[in-house]
Amino acid sequence: MRAVPSERLHALGLELPPPPTPKGAYAPVARTGPFAWVSGQIAFENGAVVRPGKVDREVPFDVARDLARRATLQALSALAAALGSLDAVRRVLRLGVFVAVSDGFHREHEVANGASELLEAVFGEPGRGARTTVGVVGLPLNAAVEIELLVETA
Repeated sequence: MRAVPSERLHALGLELPPPPTPKGAYAPVARTGPFAWVSGQIAFENGAVVRPGKVDREVPFDVARDLARRATLQALSALAAALGSLDAVRRVLRLGVFVAVSDGFHREHEVANGASELLEAVFGEPGRGARTTVGVVGLPLNAAVEIELLVETA
């Protein structure tokens, strides 16, 4: 029998952070039919943004890659809260990764791998969705990385 996402998460030694609370006028997850969209998520710890700033200036590359992973855990927490369990996710359809970059930084796609690799580890092959990665001048709350997800649910 194949492991389900909640079992994989546990096997990886990972725990989901508390579900996010919106910092504006939006819902963390919107659902219609078999689809669930997760609003942009950033890594929080103790109510504060983890390692704010621009990647390659205030935030080192390896830290940014980990922030992508942590923001993805935050998105998974939002999904689990909205769906009742991560096991209701059939597959990841799209991952959007936004990276606040300093001038001359062009490794946004490598930062995004922190998110992509986590999704594949948790969901297996169904975790490999389409992906968009964009370098931006700034993100909400001065976050270095923000991710969004579109998933198909059972």
